[in-house]
Amino acid sequence: MRSLTVGIVLVVIALILFMAGCNSYNSFVDQEEEVENAWSKVQSAYQRRADLIPNLVNTVKGAAQFEQQTLEAVVNARARATSINIDPANVTPEKLKEFQQAQSELSQSLGRLLVVAENYPQLKATQAFIELQAQLEGTENRIKVERDRYNDVVTAYNKSVRRFPGSLFAGMFGFSQKAQFEAEQSAQKAPEVKF
Repeated sequence: MRSLTVGIVLVVIALILFMAGCNSYNSFVDQEEEVENAWSKVQSAYQRRADLIPNLVNTVKGAAQFEQQTLEAVVNARARATSINIDPANVTPEKLKEFQQAQSELSQSLGRLLVVAENYPQLKATQAFIELQAQLEGTENRIKVERDRYNDVVTAYNKSVRRFPGSLFAGMFGFSQKAQFEAEQSAQKAPEVKF
């Protein structure tokens, strides 16, 4: 009788552990899918910017004597930024940093292009340029929103992977932490304003 009771208790404990493991695994799968979905939205926002750049470059090319070097820098930065592909299931801090750096170079090139465009009043007055500039500004806002959403989803996922007892099941099932977007080194220093 006693061995039957011990056997039933062991079966119940095994069943509880099995159910907890299944629940944890399914939760990790759901959260990992959310991370991958959020990453896809980040890439979509960056792709929108990359798609706008050829139109912007072609519009700017129409301005007489526009700095060819500036245009080439934008085109080259776009090519580099679109060549880096990251598997959302395996986002490492190193890969994400490389991606961020390429996107930052593109942002800086676009910024220089827009600054140089200030010297061309006929270009600034062109409706196509004005519309493209507004679309780029909107796209930059979308990128920021999607990056923030991605970081929120990754934070929730990472908490699940690290918290006990989930951490036991995460290790057992091969789920690990995901990398987040971080501020660039240049953002650590506040810009100096002089009057």
